Amino acid sequence: MATVAFIGLGVMGYSMAGHLKTRGGHDVTVYNRTTAKAEKWAKEFSGNLALTPAEAARDKDFVFSCVGNDDDLRQVTTGKDGAFRAMKRNAIFIDNTTASAEIARELAAKAQAQGFHFLDAPVSGGQAGAENGVLTVMVGGEETAFERARPVIEAYARSVGLMGPSGAGQLTKMVNQICIAGLVQGLAEGIHFGKQAGLDIEKVIGVISKGAAGSWQMENRYKTMNEGKYDFGFAVDWMRKDLGICLTEANRNGAALPVTALVDQFYKEIQKMGGSRWDTSSLLALLER
Repeated sequence: MATVAFIGLGVMGYSMAGHLKTRGGHDVTVYNRTTAKAEKWAKEFSGNLALTPAEAARDKDFVFSCVGNDDDLRQVTTGKDGAFRAMKRNAIFIDNTTASAEIARELAAKAQAQGFHFLDAPVSGGQAGAENGVLTVMVGGEETAFERARPVIEAYARSVGLMGPSGAGQLTKMVNQICIAGLVQGLAEGIHFGKQAGLDIEKVIGVISKGAAGSWQMENRYKTMNEGKYDFGFAVDWMRKDLGICLTEANRNGAALPVTALVDQFYKEIQKMGGSRWDTSSLLALLER
């Protein structure tokens, strides 16, 4: 058992913190910007709550965070009452936010200067993966810190891998999102084409999903796409944030991302349609409008 803090109890963090308590058996203290959410978690999981990130992090072996973006991450780490103000020596800060590689490197350097460790550890698997404790975690940072943290992370993960030095976890998550963007657009166009051609989409997917066209997106999203249901899942707003990070990094490293840039603009159009909170599979709605 370790002493653990978890900062950020959104749609992902709430369940992840819960698994650290129930599966991992750790002593968990949570912080959330909305205190009522932390109170609910503490009651449900018989855990502890703190009123600031610094209070949550004090004397903990491992401190996790899962917040919205770079600015949120800076606020809960190095801001007023941030966790970095209370981290003990040799503790490990594990950030599950999807953020930039730049801030990962920045925070890793600050952590090292203060005598503790920082791992950038974004996740893939969505809300369902968090609830079921089967997330994929891609980590950047020092190998020694990773090996210490891995057994703790595994409480909410199916797969955990060290991708390289600080920032490599975030860069790997960018690859993940780039691939998903193209896959979902291809699936949307395929279903749209099939409908226009008068085909039975159930039968079509039943066959092609067993061949080279098969994917997680196809298996898990084609039914709701075919029915025009998008009020669930990974929101368009979140995907645009992630793709913005990808495109910014591509401008920095010289990578050409023509499809990613195009799909990002398609999502922009969906936002204009009122679909900001729709699932990313709503690319089909844009074709059918």
